[in-house]
Amino acid sequence: MKSFRLDPPKSLSAKVMLRLRQAIIEGELALGAIIAEETLAQSFGVSRTPVREALNQLQLQGLVTIRPQVGSFVFRPSPEDISELCEFRSVIEPRAAELAFRHDRDGTIAAMAAAIADMEKALEKRDNVAYGRADTALHEALFAHCGNSYIEESYRLAAGKIAALRTNLSSPIDVQNPTSYEEHRSFLRFFEAGDFAAFERLMVAHVTASGRTYVKVLEERAGRL
Repeated sequence: MKSFRLDPPKSLSAKVMLRLRQAIIEGELALGAIIAEETLAQSFGVSRTPVREALNQLQLQGLVTIRPQVGSFVFRPSPEDISELCEFRSVIEPRAAELAFRHDRDGTIAAMAAAIADMEKALEKRDNVAYGRADTALHEALFAHCGNSYIEESYRLAAGKIAALRTNLSSPIDVQNPTSYEEHRSFLRFFEAGDFAAFERLMVAHVTASGRTYVKVLEERAGRL
């Protein structure tokens, strides 16, 4: 019989991957930036093997682009990629909200309310990274409580990209403008009331506006290069 021996868990590469994921999402590594394996390995105090394994995992999440014989880079989305990502969110998030309402209404409300409280604190401090984290927590709460592992996993495939775009491109604007915060408070009100027609209309408008912001900021940054 063929052996089914399991390899030991790659805990070191997993730790490297999680730290790099955080660095990309929170803007420590800029969108499109080159990722030098040797420099990272020295920084982490590890060999290049766990770094390479971590980058491969991040490529599967869409956060890293690996070009053979060229190098590894933080992802930099095209307008088409952003449009598809926003379309994906407009379809899946309202459905996840409906399921979360039926499966765990109280738990979802508590998680959304906690995220909004954190957003308010971040606004007071003009902390765009903290605001991005709280914003991400609110949207991810819909999936964490939806009770459907397939929907949750589908969102997880794009969650890193969504969070990175949010924190890198729109959160610096959001902390200067109360519109985003007020929209998230409305998400909670609509959810509490079970008004998913209004929830979906707001979600589509919110995500569409975010997409326009992403494209605009990326074009402005490209123009300054």
